[in-house]
Amino acid sequence: MVQGRVLVVAGSDPSGGAGLEADQKVLAAHRCYAMTATTALTVQNTKGVTGVHVVPADFVARQIDAVVEDIGVDVVKTGMLGSVETIDVLSDKIEKHNLATVVVDPVMVSTSGAQLLPHEAIKHLSSRLLGRTTLLTPNIPEARLLLAENGLPSPEVRTVDELEALAQTIRAGLGPRWVLVKGGHVPFRSAADMTAIPEGGSSSGGTGNDEDAAVVVDVLVGPAGEVVRVQSPFQTSTSTHGTGCSLASAIAANLAKGRDMPSAVRAACRYIAAGIQTAPQLGSGNGPLNHFHSSYALPFSPGYFIEYLLERPDVQPVWKEFVHHPFVMALGNGTLPLESFKGYIIQDYLYLVHFARANALAAYKTKNIADIQRSNDIVGHIVREMDLHINYCKSFGISEPEIQATEELQACTAYTRFVLDVGQSEDWLALQMALAPCLLGYGAVAQMLAAHPATVREQHANTYWPWIENYGAADYVEAVRLGSDLIEKNIRDCSPARIEELVKIFIHGTRMEIGFWEMFPAK
Repeated sequence: MVQGRVLVVAGSDPSGGAGLEADQKVLAAHRCYAMTATTALTVQNTKGVTGVHVVPADFVARQIDAVVEDIGVDVVKTGMLGSVETIDVLSDKIEKHNLATVVVDPVMVSTSGAQLLPHEAIKHLSSRLLGRTTLLTPNIPEARLLLAENGLPSPEVRTVDELEALAQTIRAGLGPRWVLVKGGHVPFRSAADMTAIPEGGSSSGGTGNDEDAAVVVDVLVGPAGEVVRVQSPFQTSTSTHGTGCSLASAIAANLAKGRDMPSAVRAACRYIAAGIQTAPQLGSGNGPLNHFHSSYALPFSPGYFIEYLLERPDVQPVWKEFVHHPFVMALGNGTLPLESFKGYIIQDYLYLVHFARANALAAYKTKNIADIQRSNDIVGHIVREMDLHINYCKSFGISEPEIQATEELQACTAYTRFVLDVGQSEDWLALQMALAPCLLGYGAVAQMLAAHPATVREQHANTYWPWIENYGAADYVEAVRLGSDLIEKNIRDCSPARIEELVKIFIHGTRMEIGFWEMFPAK
């Protein structure tokens, strides 16, 4: 479900680790809807930037108008702006469209050291855009450069208090409502010793020695005197390409979802730290983050779980053995011994009693009235199916009291109690998966036999053709649809690990179905 609309105004990175490409990954990971206005095309990879093509500002303006006037925007997030003209256009569009929440990542120099914003545009950024900015997210070098270009003091940072003072100076002097100064360039010794590491060439872009660094602090300051320090363990890593873009986009996503600024920033900092820690180690330079460390993709498209399930390599063999079992094939060609069929019909009647109980339990286990109704409808289908069993038995001279007095065979007891045990000990969806082999399987068997060339389709030549017709009839097809819809609707919210657990229940239930067939000789 999309939870916020974010417009990113930034440059493109063909290597995918920074710029618009990283922004869209972050927003997707946060379940926000990403829109873009491209300000520049770059030639770059993890080793550096070797070319920049600035998009004309009037074209950027048209992109912004197009998305704002149609889809709407909850948060604007900026990255590489590229020119004075683009800064002017963006400022004008923010005012024109009354875009109230703006996160500005002042992209000036890439991780590899390439100049991404002309020197003359840096001061223009302050005069035209920062007064309209909700949150500014500079790193320490960017913060000092902004202050210096505007004639404000920009001292070096040696302590966390000086880091906070730097943020306060920017907020007071340049006008953004909130300022987050990122402290990764100046790591500290420890939580107890908040002094910078002596210079020594940190590979993370900081000034200290990696082996001495322990703590990174990001400082957020706000309009009512708020000060939030977000402390994270220092990580020695070359996977830092696009960290600034990604952090600002994560904050923008959190704001678009309605979080307050301090919690939005803290959550985004944790997201980036985990992205560095789990980075895929791509490229030979400064590699990208893992933007999807807390996301997962369903192994099937929503609405197609049953199709995916039956095509899985661990399900296919047991499902084929069930659907094409010798007992089933003998039903189709009419060669199944009559005594086997009589025994099967009686045991299946006894099974259906418990199958109805299990569906009634499923109705109890859900609080959704639509799902309760569907379970109730399935029970109704089962009752009609049992009536057909009774009529079958009457044709063989077996009365209903005789059916009910028959003892369950072990395979019947094992299968039904497995289903009921799953229903008692696990959740509603697990119970649906335990019921699924029977519900889906009989429909699949009827469909397969109806299309099989060896199946005898006349009742006078095949005593079992009415059985096949019953499970291919509209009433049973509707029961299968109801049960399938219940599973499809609910399984899309499961984790991959839970899906694997549910598949195991299905496989075990299918093996129980095979055991049911095997109680009765096919020859």
